[in-house]
Amino acid sequence: MTGRAPRVVVVGAGVIGAAITFVLSRAGVPATLVDRGPLGGGTSSRCDGNVLVIDKDPGYQGALARLSQDLLHAWAGDLGDIEYRRPGSYLALAGDDEVEPARAWVADQRREGLDFSYLDAAATHRVMPDLAADVPGSVYSPTDSTLNPLAYVAALVAKSRQAGAETRPHAPVAAVATGGGRATGVHFEDGSTLAADVVVVAAGVWTPSLLEPLGVAVPIRPRRGHLVVSTKGPRFGDVKVMEFGYLMAKFGRERVVPADVDRYGVALVYEPTRAGNFILGSSREFVGFDTTPDPDVLRAIVRRALRFYPAMAEATVLRGFAGLRPWTPDHLPVVGWVPSVPGLLVAAGHEGDGIGLAAVTGKLVADLVLEQPPPLAMSPLAVDRFATEVL
Repeated sequence: MTGRAPRVVVVGAGVIGAAITFVLSRAGVPATLVDRGPLGGGTSSRCDGNVLVIDKDPGYQGALARLSQDLLHAWAGDLGDIEYRRPGSYLALAGDDEVEPARAWVADQRREGLDFSYLDAAATHRVMPDLAADVPGSVYSPTDSTLNPLAYVAALVAKSRQAGAETRPHAPVAAVATGGGRATGVHFEDGSTLAADVVVVAAGVWTPSLLEPLGVAVPIRPRRGHLVVSTKGPRFGDVKVMEFGYLMAKFGRERVVPADVDRYGVALVYEPTRAGNFILGSSREFVGFDTTPDPDVLRAIVRRALRFYPAMAEATVLRGFAGLRPWTPDHLPVVGWVPSVPGLLVAAGHEGDGIGLAAVTGKLVADLVLEQPPPLAMSPLAVDRFATEVL
């Protein structure tokens, strides 16, 4: 690098690419954000708006999520109306067999310095009176927040442009350009090239297709998830609620649940929105790049919600949709330099945590580009950590 700020092209204008561009541009780095479609039109347009630590494994994953929450909280006042609020979130227990595991989960998180609480049945129903009467308790995380994903992406992009960043939507990248053994920019499908000192591939589930021609393999796979949206009113509380079994579905752990719940990786997610309706989730399936909503999965999500909210039978479903989570085997994103291709960075593989981890990912990538010390160790996110895995 010379004394000038490096020119950076960020490939992928979802929430991760937008957050990276936001941090870089505010640091005075000339950055261009490119995407094959509209800005925020991929996975970031097919998700909920959760910024959570409650569903993270204790240790590094939790610390990463907590740092991202603090960064977003500091940004929120500058981003305008992104429907940001910080009500905390809850994990509701499905039965008495989950009480001791939930208490142990809280103890583990507290040992890691996170603010978690266990609520018994009485305390749980005082906060969430619409829950089924047999719910024996819940876990509470007060720092969890929520926002509107597309508003978040749009605000990050708008602030980046104000700081001097360029954006190129509807500009499909054909390949990462290389020369002299390093990344030198990107080639577009129309035959043009954009030169850069650093290329950041933040293309979510499409990241492997850009890396594989360079001999770089990362085990990022699309994992489909469904969401159900209700009409306005009635709602069943103003707090974010998941079931404790969401952790089991997310991390592939054994659960005792109905067959369809197990088959589709379904777990309750209840998210009230500012618009007066609510969102229900969720599911987890490996079905390639198919985002076609499956009616059987949507029905399984609704049935699971009724187990926790029996009165929800009176609500009306407006629509259902599906998106693709960029999954990795250890449930951590891939963020870092590609050792074999100088000048090439990867920031992808956030699974269902892209909205929540966007802020910290932007910070980490900017620190790498500017050769500044990151706020936490990055070896758990390294591109080559899967080198011994069978891909």
